[in-house]
Order: sequence, then C-alpha cells, then structure tokens
Amino acid sequence: MQTYLAKPKPPTDDKRWRLVDATMRRYGQESRALIETLHTVQETFGCLDMDSLKYVAGSLKVPLSRAYGVATFYHYFTLKPPGDHTCVICMGTACYIKGAGHIMEAFDTAFGIKAGETTPDGSLSLLTVRCLGSCGLAPAVIIDGTVIGKMNPSGVVKKVREEVTHDA
Repeated sequence: MQTYLAKPKPPTDDKRWRLVDATMRRYGQESRALIETLHTVQETFGCLDMDSLKYVAGSLKVPLSRAYGVATFYHYFTLKPPGDHTCVICMGTACYIKGAGHIMEAFDTAFGIKAGETTPDGSLSLLTVRCLGSCGLAPAVIIDGTVIGKMNPSGVVKKVREEVTHDA
C-alpha cells in the first residue's frame, strides 16, 4: 500500500511563499530543486529560518538534515536575518596580504562585531568571503552591494558609518 503525504503548508500566509512554490514547481517538486529553492527563500525573506527549511524539505521530500546541511555548508546562505546594511570583506590571498585582516580588526573595534555577526540594533552585518575575484582591487569590500577596492581599515569604517548614519 502506498502512502501519499500531503504537501506541507507554508509557514505563514505571506504571499511571497508563492515565489518559493513556483521555484519548486519549475523543478518538478524534486530533490534537485533544493539549492535553487533555498536561494529563492533567502532572496525573498532575507534568511533561512528553521520553519522555511522544514517547509522546503517537506515539500521536496528530502530529510530536514539534508536541507539544513546545504544551508550551513554554502557560504551564501544565512540562518539569521541580515542587518539593514551589510559589509562583506574579501579574505582571499591578495586581499589578506594587503590588509583584510586589519580591516576585520578595525571593524570589531569600531562596531563590536566579528564575521557572521550583526549589531544588536540590527543595523549592520559583517560577512567574509574567500574571494571576490577582484584581486586587482585588493583589499576589496562590498558595502550594501557595491564593490569598493583598495580599502584600508579607517576607510572602511568611515564608509560604513556614513552608510549606517545616512539612514538614521
């Protein structure tokens, strides 16, 4: 006797779940849709929380452990909501040699957060990447989606402060 499980309900009544459902349908509700669907959830909601992981795993009929494993393995995914502003520091070889480590230290001193953290007020998140592919601009950072090269610690802190206080 075969048992058919009903498709799980979205975690909320938010209409944005239709975008997630559309991604899963595009891939035939198969497990191969996992990464693309997680991308859609993150782009739509800003992060992958446990409810969204359960929904995607149940909808695609993959173990929750697999969905969680993918979400924690790939650097692109985050399980915590991002801050209003984001700074990404490249830690690739060229950037590191040219001072990315010092930028990280200055960031910690100025804002009290380390890589992967968000300020308590939710205004700023700090992320790192292995390489931006902008070695000629080393050390490079991305502030709110804009790549800025040849940065120094004080320059990054100043630029981020301008962005954060611009919203205040």
